Amino acid sequence: MAGTGFSQQLHQKQTQNMVLAPQLRQSLKILQVAALDLRTVIQEELQGNPTLEELPMEGVSLEQEREDADSRSERDGDSVNGDSEGERREEMDFSKEFEILGKIDDDWRDYMSQAGGAQTHTSEDAERRQHFFDSLVSEISLQEHLMRQAELSDLDKDSMVAMQHLVGCLDDRGFLTQTLPDISLQSGVSLDAVQEAVRVLKTFDPHGIGSQNLGECLLAQLAAKGRAESLASRIIKHHIELLTRRRIPEIARKLGVPMDEIQVAIEEIGTLDPAPGRKYAADTNRVVVPDVSVDKDEDSWIVTLNSDYIPRLRISNTYREMIARGTLSKQERDYLRERMRSGKFLISSIEQRQQTIERISREIVRVQEDFFEHGVSHLKPLTMTQIADAVGVHETTVSRAIANKYMQTPHGVFEIKFFFTPGYQADSGASVSNKSVKEMIADLVALEDRSSPLSDQEIVSKLQEKGLKVARRTVAKYREELGIMPSNLRRDYK
Repeated sequence: MAGTGFSQQLHQKQTQNMVLAPQLRQSLKILQVAALDLRTVIQEELQGNPTLEELPMEGVSLEQEREDADSRSERDGDSVNGDSEGERREEMDFSKEFEILGKIDDDWRDYMSQAGGAQTHTSEDAERRQHFFDSLVSEISLQEHLMRQAELSDLDKDSMVAMQHLVGCLDDRGFLTQTLPDISLQSGVSLDAVQEAVRVLKTFDPHGIGSQNLGECLLAQLAAKGRAESLASRIIKHHIELLTRRRIPEIARKLGVPMDEIQVAIEEIGTLDPAPGRKYAADTNRVVVPDVSVDKDEDSWIVTLNSDYIPRLRISNTYREMIARGTLSKQERDYLRERMRSGKFLISSIEQRQQTIERISREIVRVQEDFFEHGVSHLKPLTMTQIADAVGVHETTVSRAIANKYMQTPHGVFEIKFFFTPGYQADSGASVSNKSVKEMIADLVALEDRSSPLSDQEIVSKLQEKGLKVARRTVAKYREELGIMPSNLRRDYK
């Protein structure tokens, strides 16, 4: 009987990977966040970069700031940066790097054009494509955040399966909504594997995730701070019901602790997060600050960026002078130069962000001028590709630049994504956006005879009279999105 043979083979495989440099990731983040969030990002960079300093918000014009920055760059030269002119120019000119992320989309379009040839795209296709671009900038969910940590853990196969079920069983607070035996039955793995997954889950960020109740969640956060044996932990462990009813004297009496110490412990408990998973939930009640304002000045529309919430930065002269004196060690000098380069890149990224948003906004106003004059009913179909071609960037850059941004108009505050909409070609040759079609449907329903309301097919016929060919199922979808009931439920029986 011949023995089992073993052999080794060497295979060569060519793959393509896209790696984003930390500075490019920072640039994309700055481009994407709204003005209020951008201030937080900048403040974090200010705390970690000693060479950066913030200018007063008032009294310094943008033009003066740019002139000062240019004169400082010329004065400092290579003695501060230690770089050649070509390297500095390459470092600061990162605008083209934004388009790296669009390469995949270009390759996909090329492949589809070769595979399928010329194809006609409906308005529904355009809506699906719009949804794709919107999804590029969605914030990370709690489940994604936890699974990324799980992938870095040393869980075995069964425990990883259990972890996936555990993460799916968390509510918005981050609490488990099912018992461990139930999760074991549903996942098809042993209870020991589920318990191991729970143990690992409770070590993840944020602390308190995977708890089954409020007390367990708060105790986990105290333990993470090294306060597992504190008075606050004793109160939560033994008297949480009294705490929720604010029975402070009774807690003090039962624990034999003075009232002032109980009060200090309660203040410590107040710093804990009772719902650690909620920070990753979709924020549906945010303060909206317009990033762009559009106003009419005689016969032209003026686009103004809102920079009130964006700190103005510069490189500190103190550290420039320290390098220029030549008294620092090589390690200290290299560190300061690296921090200065990082600071300059941040300043350039902010300026690039503002310029990109302004150029995109001006092009939107140019295309949608009828909207600004007359309102939603005159909104035209518009795609990101059109704006990208006009501005000279990739459409994924447009997608990121308008994400979480709002525009103040004479008709109210609108999310900038509102102006990008597929549409229909009227018989007259004019383009009509789907938002305008929705408004037409709403107007038709508002004026209908309640004793004989319009059916979806009758609405289709009314739109055809206006020169618009819209499918009945599309009318039904738009009607549902508008919150309009079917005709049989709108009938007024008298």
